[in-house]
Amino acid sequence: MENKKIYSVVGLFDTADEIIHASEKVVENGYKKFDINTPFPVHGLNQAMKLKSSPMGYFALVFGLTGTAIALLTMAFMMTFDYPLNIGGKPLFPLPAFIPVTFEVTVLLASIGTVLALLFVFFKMPHNSHPLHDSNYMKKCTTEKFGVCLEADDEKFNEADAKAFLEKLGAKEIETIYTVKEDVPPIFTKQFIGFLVFTVIVISGATYFVTNKLMFMPPFNWMMDQHRVNVQSVSTFFPDSFSMREKVEGTVPRGFMPEEYKESPDSAGKYLQNPLEYNEKNIALGKKKFLTYCSPCHGNLAKGDSRLKDNFPKPPTLHSKKLKEWTDGRIYHVITFGQGVMPSYAKQVTRQERWAIIQYIRTLQRALNPSEEDFNGAK
Repeated sequence: MENKKIYSVVGLFDTADEIIHASEKVVENGYKKFDINTPFPVHGLNQAMKLKSSPMGYFALVFGLTGTAIALLTMAFMMTFDYPLNIGGKPLFPLPAFIPVTFEVTVLLASIGTVLALLFVFFKMPHNSHPLHDSNYMKKCTTEKFGVCLEADDEKFNEADAKAFLEKLGAKEIETIYTVKEDVPPIFTKQFIGFLVFTVIVISGATYFVTNKLMFMPPFNWMMDQHRVNVQSVSTFFPDSFSMREKVEGTVPRGFMPEEYKESPDSAGKYLQNPLEYNEKNIALGKKKFLTYCSPCHGNLAKGDSRLKDNFPKPPTLHSKKLKEWTDGRIYHVITFGQGVMPSYAKQVTRQERWAIIQYIRTLQRALNPSEEDFNGAK
């Protein structure tokens, strides 16, 4: 053993109370580099060893904040600068919508970073030949005994003094652990390289066969080759070759009354009346739908000054004399069937929501162009 380097002196104890007492004495005696090994968690051992908080939390915090920054900056760049999208008049950087992705990236990066730090920083992987491995001391500490390990790197360490100290504490078995020369297996041998090449060929071949051949054979292709038509695809069944069919002319769903005056906007303005009561609830509903579907073109205040005015034909202001003189039914007809470059919004908003939007438009018209009666307090 003269040529071997001492790693530590270890001692075994029988009970948890003994190991707690031994830990306290080790600390009192001034040892800094030592460890305690037990077959199960022992309550109070951390306090007896005077252990400091693990720095692992800082690694998780740094990696987590890095994930948060990466997620937010990436989405901000894509949605605000690289390819900005106007979605229903919402802000170009809608933070609430980005929170789920940010949370997932934060947790993912924190988890992966913590595991990598644990393996390569704390455990110093791929170091796998620790001197305590396969020792009689460690075998007993993992079954029924409790052990104290005084490391030789400690400034206070002396083999004879360490053994005498452990004997004084009542250790039953005391021995010296020596460092083990780590055997590095030869990697770049002909056999190993040949095995890698063979593995790559087999896996590549199997992957190619499964993804390019097997998935196109029955029964694996049944989900792919279904008796259906894809959206926007050509149909060989119908004479006009369109796979997407219009509903049969003149048919309506059961219990549904079709819109009247489709071809007569003036009749709609003359005969259609707003069925909703003019109250705060309906105005709030109209404001919500107006800001979602109408404001991208007409602006938040219906002045026709939205940020899309430079990309599309400028929509008219809803505060013109013409629009103020239109009846609710006439505006309802435009929302339902469209006019000019404005498409129909019948599929986006329900009938009730269309009438509520009209109430909100009337509110904006009155608020931005108050009459003398409004200043005098008239309803």
